[in-house]
Amino acid sequence: MNKYVVILAAGKGTRMKSQLYKVLHKVCGKTMVEHVVDAAKGTNPDKIITVVGNGADSVKDVLAGQSEFAFQEKQLGTGDAVMATSDLLENLDGSTLVATGDTPLFTAETFNNLFKKHAESGNSATVLTAKAPNPFGYGRIIRDEDGNVLRIVEQKDGTPEELAVDEINTGVFCFDNKELFKALKQVGNDNAQGEYYLTDVLEIMRKAGHKVGAYEMPDFSESLGVNDRIALAQATKIMQRRINEKHMKNGVSFIDPDTAYIDGDVKIGNDTVIEGNVVIKGKTEIGSDCYITNSSRIIDSKIGNHVTITSSTLQEAQMDDNTDIGPNSHLRPKAIIRKGAHIGNFVEIKKAEIGEDSKVGHLTYVGDATLGKDINIGCGTIFSNYDGVKKFHTNVGDHSFIGAGATIIAPVNIADHAFVAADSTITKDVDKYDMAIARGRQTNKPDYWHKLPLSKDKDWE
Repeated sequence: MNKYVVILAAGKGTRMKSQLYKVLHKVCGKTMVEHVVDAAKGTNPDKIITVVGNGADSVKDVLAGQSEFAFQEKQLGTGDAVMATSDLLENLDGSTLVATGDTPLFTAETFNNLFKKHAESGNSATVLTAKAPNPFGYGRIIRDEDGNVLRIVEQKDGTPEELAVDEINTGVFCFDNKELFKALKQVGNDNAQGEYYLTDVLEIMRKAGHKVGAYEMPDFSESLGVNDRIALAQATKIMQRRINEKHMKNGVSFIDPDTAYIDGDVKIGNDTVIEGNVVIKGKTEIGSDCYITNSSRIIDSKIGNHVTITSSTLQEAQMDDNTDIGPNSHLRPKAIIRKGAHIGNFVEIKKAEIGEDSKVGHLTYVGDATLGKDINIGCGTIFSNYDGVKKFHTNVGDHSFIGAGATIIAPVNIADHAFVAADSTITKDVDKYDMAIARGRQTNKPDYWHKLPLSKDKDWE
């Protein structure tokens, strides 16, 4: 059986009160429409078609290479939106699943189950339903005694008996593809909104003698549609719990999973421990047996095994095995910390490599530099890499020692086994085994205190 997925993503989403189109708002690092496309991919469909309208170019940019596109010129309802795909689908045999781009919580498992139920039942249309703990506001599924779907009754139209039903329409359907387009051509817009509703297809099919059924999914929370910021936060909370539970099942420990915010594409090895108030985003990969303490923020970074990150920020950075950082340090893009290196507190590293077993203890900035093995960088050292126009690079050789308070003014090369005295300003290369001292001589002025105005203040005597 050929399978097709149509994703409706043409609406602007005025209730979001945003310049960003609704389906492009993110849930755990991905836009809502990307989550729906990911679930669709899990069914191995022959086609995925996204119907775009408002913000079409932006949606196409996000889904480039993942979907075909159809354009809905005017937003005239869900039926009109599906009809916009006719040039791509109308004459094809198979089954078509229709979902909306603002429902990011549906899983590939649920979509696969719907396709399977649709095929096994011989339905022309199958509605994805769920039991709602509070069905108010949802369309109710009205079945006959054999379980066939008679109709979907909206809240405003239902009788007391119909509104007592707790099985609701999730807005996802599976259709016989050719029968879908036959029925769509019969859908009218004689309603208060003047729109063409996809749900009208069910009644048209049933009256034509086709079988209409339903598949009830077990997890109602998957059906959450996002129309405002409140629902966006709810969807994020549900997705976050799902992500964290997946990691815990794979051997990751969370001290407080409710306050660990992990994007969906993050990879974490077993026996890693993550404290509360940690944010891990993007394509980050973290190895095994790591410890990430509270208030750490890690974005698009690669972390090896046996790494400790203490209340620090990493962005597009790399920490190899057996390294540690923090507290309160910052690895900026292209920072690479090699095996066994130590980065202490209040250190900032940008576009620099710190070699194996080297130590950058505290209160230091290293930018545009390559540091070798087993180097000690003293407190308060500055790698001055920018002259106001261009950035310049510094190299420091293996086993060198940089004293506290040194300023290294790039471009400069410090050889292996070199020594830079504390408080020196280095502007020239330092050769192997040399010690560089670049600071003024100390001069003491005898009895200078009595020349100061402070000396006349009795409080200072």
